[in-house]
Amino acid sequence: MANQISPLAYVHPDAKIGEDNIIGPFCYIDKNTVIGNGNVLQNSVTINYGARIGDNNEFFPGASISTKPQDLKFKGEDTVCIVGNNNSVRENVTISRGTASKGKTIVGNNNLLMENMHVAHDCVLGNHLIIGNSTKFGGEVTIDDNAVISATVLTHQFCRIGGYVMIQGGCRFSMDIPPYIIAGKEPTRYAGVNLVGLRRHGFSNELIELIHEAYRLLYSKGVLREGIEEIKKNLQLTPEVKYIIDFVETSKRGIIR
Repeated sequence: MANQISPLAYVHPDAKIGEDNIIGPFCYIDKNTVIGNGNVLQNSVTINYGARIGDNNEFFPGASISTKPQDLKFKGEDTVCIVGNNNSVRENVTISRGTASKGKTIVGNNNLLMENMHVAHDCVLGNHLIIGNSTKFGGEVTIDDNAVISATVLTHQFCRIGGYVMIQGGCRFSMDIPPYIIAGKEPTRYAGVNLVGLRRHGFSNELIELIHEAYRLLYSKGVLREGIEEIKKNLQLTPEVKYIIDFVETSKRGIIR
C-alpha cells in the first residue's frame, strides 16, 4: 500500500521510505534516513540523520530518533541509530545515534519505551523490554532481553542490565544488574529473584529455585569469585546458571550486592 504522508510533514527527498507508512502532520524526516514498512508516525515526530527504522513501529508525538549525541567528544562522525520492529515509542522519547566509540545505537524489537525516557549514544537495547516514564540510560548501556525497568530510573554509562530483571522505580546505580533478579531500595541492591516475572515467562518452580540457590551461593561469600566457585561446585550448570556466571565474570563495573 502507498504511504500516507501529511502535506504538513517534511520528508527530505533523499530519505528512503518503504510502504504502508503513516506520517502525520509536523513530522520531520531528515536526509540519510531509512524507514521500513507499516510504521506510524503520529504528529510532530522527528527522524534525524542516521536513523534506520524497521517495520511496524509506532512513534508518538514529540519522539526524536537518532538525535545528535549529548557527548562532547562527538565530532560529527557518520553514525547511525537502529530501531528494529514492533516497538512502541511514546511521547517525547529521545534516542541518540552512536559516536566513534561503537558507531551505532541499537533498539531491538517488541519494546515499549514510555514517555520522556532517553536512550543515549551507543546503547544496545534488546527485545521485549518495558522501560518506564522518564527513565534515562547513559552512554553505552547494554540491556538484555525481557527486562522491566520502572519509571525514573537513572543508569550510569557503561552499565549492563541482565535479562528478566525488574528494577524498581526511582533507582539509580552505577554497577551492573545481574539477570533474573529484582533490584531496588536505596542504595540499589539485590532484593530477591524476580518470581512474578519468571513465572510469567514460563520458568518452572524447579528452575526458579535453582536460580535462587545460585544467588544465595553467589552472595554468601565476601568475594564474588568465591561465590562463583561455590556455584560451579554445587549446582547443575543449566543455561540459566551459566548466564549468571558469565554475566558476573565478564562484568566491567561489578554487580550490585
